[in-house]
Amino acid sequence: MKIVHIITGLSTGGAEMMLYKLLSRMNADEFDSEVISLTDAGPVADKIKMLGVPVHALGMKRGKPHPLAMIKLSSLLRRKKPDLVQTWLYHSDLIGGLAAKLAGRNKIYWSIRQSNIDVDSNKRSTIWVAKACAKLSSWLPDKIIVCSHAAHKSHQALGYYKEKMLVIPNGFDLDEFRPDPEARKSVRKELKLDENALLVGLVARFDPQKDHRNFIEAAELIREKIPAVHFMLCGEGIDSGNTCLMQWIVKGQMEECFHLLGIRKDVSRLVAAMDVAVSSSLGEGFPNVVGEALASSVPCVVTDVGDSALIVADTGRVVPAKDPAALATAISGLLQAPPAFREEMGDLARQRVKMNYSLDSVVSKYEAVFREVVDA
Repeated sequence: MKIVHIITGLSTGGAEMMLYKLLSRMNADEFDSEVISLTDAGPVADKIKMLGVPVHALGMKRGKPHPLAMIKLSSLLRRKKPDLVQTWLYHSDLIGGLAAKLAGRNKIYWSIRQSNIDVDSNKRSTIWVAKACAKLSSWLPDKIIVCSHAAHKSHQALGYYKEKMLVIPNGFDLDEFRPDPEARKSVRKELKLDENALLVGLVARFDPQKDHRNFIEAAELIREKIPAVHFMLCGEGIDSGNTCLMQWIVKGQMEECFHLLGIRKDVSRLVAAMDVAVSSSLGEGFPNVVGEALASSVPCVVTDVGDSALIVADTGRVVPAKDPAALATAISGLLQAPPAFREEMGDLARQRVKMNYSLDSVVSKYEAVFREVVDA
């Protein structure tokens, strides 16, 4: 069975990494996969190519869909003749879906990766495309795979066709993300910290949805109670060249306790070194970084957006979004607890991921849905 996956880009976001993880575990003898990026290749493209999966980057400009882009993509799909076109993210759902129809491809699956589509945390073009997809959802896709129950609810309210929607959560590799005492030591050595230094981490690209300002304001409050704590951030746009980010840090006089690491290839190592992992987002679907931290036996503090609270359950702390004081209180509580308490909470967290969100079980759900194309 030939599947072409179409995605907006291949940076290091949650959707891109879930696509990579899916391709890494799918039965290659049964499913012949290719990937088309509407924009550039990005760092995840190299990881996908190493799996032996072809990647095509069309080089389109980000923003509103352009008719010529649809024609170019449609021509490529005519040549590829896939049994199924699986699109990822709003722009790909719209452009990829319409291009597939133009190419005579009848089986099209969409993928929705976020739950929050309000005007405060999304670009105007993103909201426009999401609304356009809602109007087309009754006839364009055969199925709409959503990554969280919260996303299912919010998109149904937006007008997406309920009967075509099904939830498949993100899955996590328990071999890659696991407890690692050596990582705890080596990361602190890299950051020039004492090996027992308290370290709070946030893994997220710089984006309004991720609400880094919320995290930084919470950090300022935490420092009032725990002066020796350090904060480690990584992701696209997370470096000293980010003037907006640096202004917030400098305002709180926290330059010495913040470590901005940018894009890293050793995220599993960094996560395993954290005492507490944080998601400070305004909106999420099913956040990969939370599941990865739990799999690494790191307790989490998350904002109550998307399915974050569902993932964490009683193995972490859940606070309202846009509330730095609540975020600070929850993080401080875990940091001030005995290390044995955090360790016990971390063990429960990993067990929860193992029971509910293992990568192999999630891949099996995708494969079963893909097989329906052949069985129909």
